[in-house]
Amino acid sequence: MVFTLLEAKSISKSFAGVRALKNVFFDLVEGEVHALIGENGAGKSTLIKVITGAIQADSGTLEIRGRAVQQNDPAVARSLGITAIYQQPSLFPHLTVAENIALALESGGVWRKVNWKERHRRARELIGRVGGSIEPERLAATLSMPEQQIVEIAKAIGADVKVLIMDEPTASLTDREVHSLFKIIALLRGQGAGIIYISHRLEEISAIADRVTVLRDGETIATTRTAAVDKAALIGMMVGRQISAVFPKREVPLGKAVMELRNVSNRAAGLRDVSISVRSGEILGVAGLVGSGRTELAETLFGLTPADSGEILINGSPVRIKSPTQSIQQGIGYVPEDRRQHGVVLELPIAANTSLANLKIVSRYGLIDRSKESSLAHRYVQQLGIKTPSVYTETGALSGGNQQKVALARWLAINTKILILDEPTQGVDVGSKSEIHSLMMDLAAQGLAIIMISSELPEILGMSDRIAVMHEGTIAGVLSRQEATQHKILSLAVN
Repeated sequence: MVFTLLEAKSISKSFAGVRALKNVFFDLVEGEVHALIGENGAGKSTLIKVITGAIQADSGTLEIRGRAVQQNDPAVARSLGITAIYQQPSLFPHLTVAENIALALESGGVWRKVNWKERHRRARELIGRVGGSIEPERLAATLSMPEQQIVEIAKAIGADVKVLIMDEPTASLTDREVHSLFKIIALLRGQGAGIIYISHRLEEISAIADRVTVLRDGETIATTRTAAVDKAALIGMMVGRQISAVFPKREVPLGKAVMELRNVSNRAAGLRDVSISVRSGEILGVAGLVGSGRTELAETLFGLTPADSGEILINGSPVRIKSPTQSIQQGIGYVPEDRRQHGVVLELPIAANTSLANLKIVSRYGLIDRSKESSLAHRYVQQLGIKTPSVYTETGALSGGNQQKVALARWLAINTKILILDEPTQGVDVGSKSEIHSLMMDLAAQGLAIIMISSELPEILGMSDRIAVMHEGTIAGVLSRQEATQHKILSLAVN
């Protein structure tokens, strides 16, 4: 007999009159991986906050192991065996692994005597139970992302986890690390835990989940066995329409070379003899394994870590790019991989983010002209289809896809000619991904030269006119759209 661990019935929640959840149903049984998917803003995060006690539902009931939870809060949720592991682990970087685990599991007063030997033994035992071999004395700041996740899972096991929520757990992992994580999940489910698995990567859902629930606009659209539904059907349920082309590539006329690199090297960044060009209207894909130098190349072109040899030509003329300011003056824009930390200022409204790269265009006598700033932001909110109630909404309140559009607006506002996009659709839902790809095509049609760095081979193959493959800090080869295949790209990437 399969035992139900969690059941959410008719959960509704509103914020300032805006309905985030409407009569949502979700359940989880022991030993199961139940995927929860939907576009950004579909209600996934709100439902998880209700389950973990971070917020209270306006109506509906939450049952844990058959018993209704009357007043849920984080302490109550933890006592019931509910633990959430988020995309960015919440370890204290200046504490050791053993101290982080102890902080979550030990109780007692401030002046109690600590049995360090027992604390280290317990940390080592819990980490070993999930197949890890991390020394308890290591500082959390020295751990890789997979190691941080292992410590988080060890904390959950120590707390006798019954319901483990994993929110985008593979967003920053390599394929090998994902495989290791899946082994840990299999171990946990074998011990009877239930896993709520949230991911935008639909191929992972098919590989690991027993069932999948789709949310759209705060409502439960469907719950089904994963084996009974394909990727196309899931996409249709998520967005309310069939997306015929997640990669809406179309032919646009290519102009002359806007940027050319000749034997560019940057010893500090690990780049050597990079030679490549990108033309007006072209999307140049940059592929390669983690550590191949893709992001370092972007940072060099934007002046964050200036090149120390070679030539960079803009419209045929040699230029020196020693700082982001000089890069901007040359018409180069850069949307980095970590948009939440470097791409936008989350605490600032959309209007301020849009004008941030060139305050002169919205200034008068050295002061910001709020009318100009608002007008500029309204133009790009409309042009890029940014979903927001106001241009004065804090950017951090937007979905990931809309944050990415705000980052794009910043560079379009200063008439950028060369746009560098590092992982432009990482962590966004399939609907937003399609919209961002369409925007890229529109920009290319307007004559922008786009350098797109991506770890997703379907994106590289689907959107690029040419593909430059990096290996150990240099260009291993360049493939045309017609000749490129996954096999050829991977062959060059591993050299």
